[in-house]
Amino acid sequence: MNKTNYAHVFKQGSEFYTKSLVKDQSVYGEKVIDGYYREWVPDRSKLGAAMHKNLRIFPFKKDSIVLYLGASSGTTCSHISDVVTEGVIFAVDLAPRIFYKFVELSKSRENLMPVLADALHPEAYAYVPQVDVVFQDIAQRDQLSIFFKNVDLFLKKGGTGMLAVKSRSVDVTKNPKEVFKTVRTALKNRYELLDERGLQPFEKDHMLFVIRKK
Repeated sequence: MNKTNYAHVFKQGSEFYTKSLVKDQSVYGEKVIDGYYREWVPDRSKLGAAMHKNLRIFPFKKDSIVLYLGASSGTTCSHISDVVTEGVIFAVDLAPRIFYKFVELSKSRENLMPVLADALHPEAYAYVPQVDVVFQDIAQRDQLSIFFKNVDLFLKKGGTGMLAVKSRSVDVTKNPKEVFKTVRTALKNRYELLDERGLQPFEKDHMLFVIRKK
């Protein structure tokens, strides 16, 4: 395995890997090499896709505190869990039938904290401390306002926010470029925009935006 510019992420050929906290654990059917190195499959993870598109900012460190919105069954969270070995991930999702898989995953990973709640109402998890990173992957119309609420409440000053935008969920009638332009302008009006990556061909009509809270 070769080191990369992304902390605690490795590469072999064109594939990225994280060193698993749990030996021989395959979370979503990904390849595991030598018992520990888990392939970070780009068409299963928005963050993984962005890395394949030369993402410039990777804010996760071994002691990072992370708020992850839209955790689902834990695909991306599991890789972040491998990276933030001395940190913690508060992972929010609203759908119990999917989230139960994440709860089971968290039993083998002490740095995963499941939060069954609606990210549109962050007061429901007001116990979450100030965090270093907010990552959001929620495909619904009001995804931008959800991001604003959570960044403003929980992200430390100087912290990093990452927003995966699915344009068709925001407005199916508009050209994705128009949606992304609107999101870009809104983010710039509130934060410092650090990077943006279109996620094609791994995710259609998706873009990952990276901001810093001023």
